[in-house]
Amino acid sequence: MTPPNALRDFVDRHERLFVLTGAGCSTNSGIPDYRDTDGNWKRTQPVTFQAFMGEELTRQRYWARSLIGWRRFGQARPNDAHHALACLEEIGRCEVLLTQNVDRLHQAAGSKKVIDLHGRLDLVRCMGCERRIQRDEFQHEMGRLNAGWLDLDAAVAPDGDADLEGVDFASFAVPACEICGGILKPDVVFFGESVPRNFVDAALGHLQKADAMLIAGSSLMVYSGFRFVQAAVRAEIPIAAVNLGRTRADEFLSFKVEERCEDALAFLLQPADTP
Repeated sequence: MTPPNALRDFVDRHERLFVLTGAGCSTNSGIPDYRDTDGNWKRTQPVTFQAFMGEELTRQRYWARSLIGWRRFGQARPNDAHHALACLEEIGRCEVLLTQNVDRLHQAAGSKKVIDLHGRLDLVRCMGCERRIQRDEFQHEMGRLNAGWLDLDAAVAPDGDADLEGVDFASFAVPACEICGGILKPDVVFFGESVPRNFVDAALGHLQKADAMLIAGSSLMVYSGFRFVQAAVRAEIPIAAVNLGRTRADEFLSFKVEERCEDALAFLLQPADTP
């Protein structure tokens, strides 16, 4: 059983924490997570890069659902887990914060030393000319072209889209890049797509300077995040985790706190002289 103050003591003992966060940090901001406590999918797996790029109907379905889901996703605000990790950086204990989330809530909470491993959903990227535009701008254009869809509603999904079913997606008009006519895609890493090498290299560079790893709200079932646990193990630095349920890294952990992130990290929000 994990001692009550194990996490506080872990933070106190280490000055350069490599923090890796996942969906569990953002659930209390109204953004659903992907997996249950056993690490299994709660819903149908997200769209793959190959399907999105290769099938017009897949793009129509994705963007129609995104038109509905973005209205809530784009309004999400940081919760106490994000604020606690921003405090960790403020007191000089964070070497880097590597997040698998695409919601930019760590930055909204004040964290500056952040690597968005899987990209950011508030930008849209042209796969032809690499032009990037703000997601809000793209939302406005989609709404202009598909005004009738704006009356629909559905539950928000983890990727910022929505569980919209039973409609004819073939009638949805997806804008193309106004510069080159290319396919527009969220500036995030889809399943089946590689994480940019410069992101990985930058994170590994920070890991070399770290003296411990803290995992917050991730089951690490996806290799893109788990690789950094493997690197930490090779470097023989201690690893602690905050997560509800099983993680892929359980056998490598010094300990795990099975609580919600905002509860387990609440001590970081207390004044320094609070016992």
